[in-house]
Amino acid sequence: MPVHLGFLRAVNVGQRKYPMAELRAALAAAGFEDVETHIQTGNVRVRTPMRSPARVAAELEAVFEADRGFAVPTVVLGPAELRAVAQDVAELGAQHQPAFGHYVSLLKEAPNEEAAAALEAASTPGERIVVRGRAVHLLYDVPYHEAKLSNAFVERTAGVATNRNAKVIRALDDKWGDD
Repeated sequence: MPVHLGFLRAVNVGQRKYPMAELRAALAAAGFEDVETHIQTGNVRVRTPMRSPARVAAELEAVFEADRGFAVPTVVLGPAELRAVAQDVAELGAQHQPAFGHYVSLLKEAPNEEAAAALEAASTPGERIVVRGRAVHLLYDVPYHEAKLSNAFVERTAGVATNRNAKVIRALDDKWGDD
């Protein structure tokens, strides 16, 4: 049965609380199998007979909204896609050695050429954007809280995205990238 990895956008921020134990219970009750989560930022691994990542995302979102009462946009990757993102994190981190961090905005849909070009063209000294498929790498030589190029900018340019730091991407790859 296929494994899918869900990355939830904007949970456990402000009024949008979703304890991971409750999330796991809701998914198990909805028929997902081998449900696991990683830290409180909305990372989930499930098994389901569904093969389409878009269909899995839609089903996850429906379960979350029914359980919580608010929309939870979700980006779904397969383990091989996560592994590729983690490899890009390693490669780009080594090339650019960002002083203040490397973050990855995971997109629901791959950006078209125009959006990808616009994202990369927005790079400035201290803030670099590199697009690799559905992963937008944000490389900072300025403190994160001072950066102008953020997940919000990525979303305005390329659609629904959720952001994780490089450390979380590496940890998730170690944990789930081989499924």
